[in-house]
Amino acid sequence: MKSGILKSGILEFGILEFGILEFGIWNLGIWNLGIWNLEIWNLEFEIFYTLILLLKIFTMILFKRVVDLQKYIKSLKSKGLNIGFAPTMGALHAGHTSLVELAKKSCDVAVVSIFINPTQFNDPKDLNKYPRTPERDLELLAEAGCDVVFMPDVSEVYPNGNTPSVKYDFGKLERVLEGEFRPGHFDGMAQVVSRLLDIVQPTQLFMGQKDFQQLAIVARMLELQKSKIELISCPIIREKDGLAMSSRNVRLTETDRPLAALIHQTLEEAVEKVEDYTPSDIARICSTKLKLEPRFKLEYFDIVDGRTLLPIRIFEDTDFAVALTAVWVGDVRLIDNIILKQSVILSDLEE
Repeated sequence: MKSGILKSGILEFGILEFGILEFGIWNLGIWNLGIWNLEIWNLEFEIFYTLILLLKIFTMILFKRVVDLQKYIKSLKSKGLNIGFAPTMGALHAGHTSLVELAKKSCDVAVVSIFINPTQFNDPKDLNKYPRTPERDLELLAEAGCDVVFMPDVSEVYPNGNTPSVKYDFGKLERVLEGEFRPGHFDGMAQVVSRLLDIVQPTQLFMGQKDFQQLAIVARMLELQKSKIELISCPIIREKDGLAMSSRNVRLTETDRPLAALIHQTLEEAVEKVEDYTPSDIARICSTKLKLEPRFKLEYFDIVDGRTLLPIRIFEDTDFAVALTAVWVGDVRLIDNIILKQSVILSDLEE
């Protein structure tokens, strides 16, 4: 049998999908034990979830409704368990599964959301082109040991089409770098992360360093909210040739794919020049190198303070320096970064 969600609510690789029929019957299916339905009319959520926790017969539990997920997480927390959460937009790869692995090491329960957020796309065409691979995503998460997946429709995240009304002022954090080329993107990102955090209520939030500006903005958002959630920055996972893993990489042509490795090579050269050059000189040298490749269109190569994202004049001005770049490789826009100087851990960003 091929992996896929059956009507009885089961995936071949051991996922329990919660689905309530109109008259309140839960569909349960367990692969490798045979596919079967357990009908429960009057069983309380707390008792049902306790049975799930005790039996531990499922690789992973898939939720599609906010109310169901929240009741389950409430049950977990009532038992003193802490929750690690990684929000994603699907089209998963090893970079995403590394978040799960880190969450599993740090927390009792790893929760991942798969939600393509329409409010952070400037161009509707980009939203339509975004890859959607739900079955493959679920399989990867199950193999990584994820405990809970939340895969809602837009109507679950934004009921009645209403997006969160709170508008955060991130100042220059959202106007530089990506903000200059993708106006409004970070408003949508902050909206959905805030909404998902409100739904999941995790102990720790796991996000990748590859989207460094996003990381800095989420850290600022948590600070503004006076949130107790701990933000954990997770290392960039790379292909063998150094290219940062991204869902966009599959769109690179056979000609462009090997060229894309030049981005990381250039960032590594920036590291090598820290002792002998100023930040502006390094940025100029690296920008020139990337511009020399005919298939590249450079948007920026900047060296900034890792907290403020503002340019630095000399490395002595900061204890946290980062080089960030965005490059069009053919028709695919790629971003990457590398830490040039660091005397703090990235999870301290929100402090």
